[in-house]
Amino acid sequence: MRELLGGKGANVAEMTRVLGPERVPAGFTITTEACVAYMEAGRTEPEGLEDEVAAHLAALEERAGRRLDDPDDPLLVSVRSGARESMPGMLDTVLNLGLGDRAVEGLARVTGNERFAWDSYRRFVQMFGNVCRGVPGEDLERAIAERKRQAGAEDDTGLGTEDLKVLVVDFKRLYRERTGEDFPLDPQEQLRQAIRAVFDSWLGDRAVEYRRINGIPDSWGTAVNVQQMVFGNTGERSCSGVAFSRDEITGAPEPSGDFLVNAQGEDVVSGVRTPRDLSEMAEVMPEAHGELL
Repeated sequence: MRELLGGKGANVAEMTRVLGPERVPAGFTITTEACVAYMEAGRTEPEGLEDEVAAHLAALEERAGRRLDDPDDPLLVSVRSGARESMPGMLDTVLNLGLGDRAVEGLARVTGNERFAWDSYRRFVQMFGNVCRGVPGEDLERAIAERKRQAGAEDDTGLGTEDLKVLVVDFKRLYRERTGEDFPLDPQEQLRQAIRAVFDSWLGDRAVEYRRINGIPDSWGTAVNVQQMVFGNTGERSCSGVAFSRDEITGAPEPSGDFLVNAQGEDVVSGVRTPRDLSEMAEVMPEAHGELL
């Protein structure tokens, strides 16, 4: 199954089978075969892929009870790679896809959390611009650093709603300067570009060199996983992290990992903030810690 669905897609499928669909975020996987066909066609989407994605997206919206770009209660999705063998940090991801100028207002209303909605929007514009269209990451980080300086904030969580709104405008300006186009607000176009970006990341210099060093064939391709978002950045009662069922250093049968409060997964792995050890979660979030372990 990993050969077709990739590691992540195969694991999510197995989790859904074991735990039931109500405990696993809804989604679908574009197979490695589609990526291989994309590469063989000179980075052109294979015939029928667009229709397949549309059909499975409609099924995802039905199951989630939400739809992309709904002005009242929008569905947001993640678009992640899924190689057959783990390639940590080598392939691309886009989170919070589906947000736009209407959807962000709907998300703020339905959650009653305006800061969360705009934080998710600035994250999406930042990640989409960098991953899908090559807006330099250092330019985006420089804009964040300047906004933190003006706000007197030590890290991103210290930025208020108005600061985040300014960053969305700044990021869209950088996007237009880089691409000559306005930031796409059509979620179908957002999804199409994100899928292409994940396919393209398989051919990126970092990924090619990683495969060469680790003996992974270029011909395998990557799957693409489109999944309903689960948010770790809604406030002090939410978090994101990485956890292992064993000690990741010694192999002892004791859970290990890291987490960040009020964060998304990219914060944990990118180093923008220092994660906390999983053992501290028992004190910070005892109920969540008990459910996890």
